[in-house]
Amino acid sequence: MRTSSVQVASLLLLGMLSPIVLAQDKPKADEKARVEAPSTPIKAQIVFAEFEGDKKTKSLPYAIYMNAPDSTELRAGWTRFRIGSRLPVYTGKGEMQYIDVGTNVDARAAYTGDGHILLQLILERSWVEGEVSVPVTKTDGSPSDPSGGHFQEPIIRGFKSELDMKLREGQPVESTVATDPISGKVVKVEISFTVVK
Repeated sequence: MRTSSVQVASLLLLGMLSPIVLAQDKPKADEKARVEAPSTPIKAQIVFAEFEGDKKTKSLPYAIYMNAPDSTELRAGWTRFRIGSRLPVYTGKGEMQYIDVGTNVDARAAYTGDGHILLQLILERSWVEGEVSVPVTKTDGSPSDPSGGHFQEPIIRGFKSELDMKLREGQPVESTVATDPISGKVVKVEISFTVVK
């Protein structure tokens, strides 16, 4: 009788714990399937080139490494990088505000298996070009003295492009050409990729 009570208690305990054990095992199987999904490591190269007329004034190259799932559809998460500076800007009330200036790249890819990739990019670049002299107001709220101090405010220019393209390995593509309407400066973006071996 005592043995059967122990057996019944053991069976009840096993019955109560089995859903917990099964629930813990299931996410591990899902994680294993995600990790083992086939992908191809690639390096995407992005070059921002600036021109004044026909003269190239800057060439800014960037490279981003990512795993491109072997697929004909873009389903991968985004790979991102940010590089730049925080620029102080005078707000007119004796305070400074900081603005991010630099280059932001968000990318994701899928490797189609025939030497091509599907590539989606969000490119954003800002830079300081010139200054504007702004009179500094006195702290007591009275108008500024024309002969008094001035603060040099930066002129911040910007470029943003969202791209969705199919590329062949090793073939650079000039994806975007844009002209700043004020300065006349031309920005060209060239993109290529290679498979990392």
